Amino acid sequence: MPPVIVFSTTSDIEASVVLALLDSQGIAGFRISGNPQAILPMSMSPLGEIRIAVPEDAADDAIRIIDSHREDVGARVVRIRDEFDDLETRIEYRFRDRGLLEHALTHKSRAAEDISGGVADNESLEFLGDAVLGLIVAEALFRQYPSYNEGQKSKIKASIVSTQALARHAENIRLGDHLILGRGEEKTGGRFKQALLADAYEALIAAIYLDGGLEAADAFLRRELKEGIDAGATRDFVGRDYKSALQERVQALGRPLPEYRIAGETGPDHQKIFSIEVVVGGEVLGAASGKAKKEAEQEAARLALERLA
Repeated sequence: MPPVIVFSTTSDIEASVVLALLDSQGIAGFRISGNPQAILPMSMSPLGEIRIAVPEDAADDAIRIIDSHREDVGARVVRIRDEFDDLETRIEYRFRDRGLLEHALTHKSRAAEDISGGVADNESLEFLGDAVLGLIVAEALFRQYPSYNEGQKSKIKASIVSTQALARHAENIRLGDHLILGRGEEKTGGRFKQALLADAYEALIAAIYLDGGLEAADAFLRRELKEGIDAGATRDFVGRDYKSALQERVQALGRPLPEYRIAGETGPDHQKIFSIEVVVGGEVLGAASGKAKKEAEQEAARLALERLA
């Protein structure tokens, strides 16, 4: 009994939503190639369509279920063709090519689970987004603070583009709700991991840049980062050195000097994420992650100061 195609789409996330819907109703759906008579380890037809098929005796029920859930699919309300509408509203940008947005939200754990090799993760977009972010922030600081020296502008920039800061921006636009994760990453709370959110945020920047050009990326980041850029006007912000402040604080309390140790490293060599702990007298007072050890150490020191306040 040959399988029957019940749904076609060009969106990987849409296909995943439909498969989850069918599974919740006890129907085993699966992806097939363009020829329903020959099941192959491929997720897309030559035209780029992802086709969902079910056993012939379940086809009528599957079509009925899909049609009745085009407004409410899965655990959260999603329109099948408009699954990114709310995200686009929050970022105040509409994609001409939604495939770029989907690409930006696809984590490597999801790509690794696709045996066809047709799903690309967002690491290359993350790399590009990091460069676009750096350029736009550097130009903004150059124009807004012409009297600041290089060291002052570098400190402001480091704070604005830190892993923690980008993760906060990602949380504000609820980016984690839309991440396309593999099963393992989903189970371990990937939607809430700071490093993963920061990486996806950079990939989103790249997607906006590729879809709408530098002007669109600049407009998005000026809105998102305005508070951080404006904060550079305060002298305390420019000169703040949390590591020095922590050292002074623990000395005043009569405690040993802080030590910084690497708790872990993730990512490829050219995109390392360092996890740093600051330890005082054997007690971990703060822990943070960043793309540079100094960045993570400063954030860990800041958290330690908050704890000692």
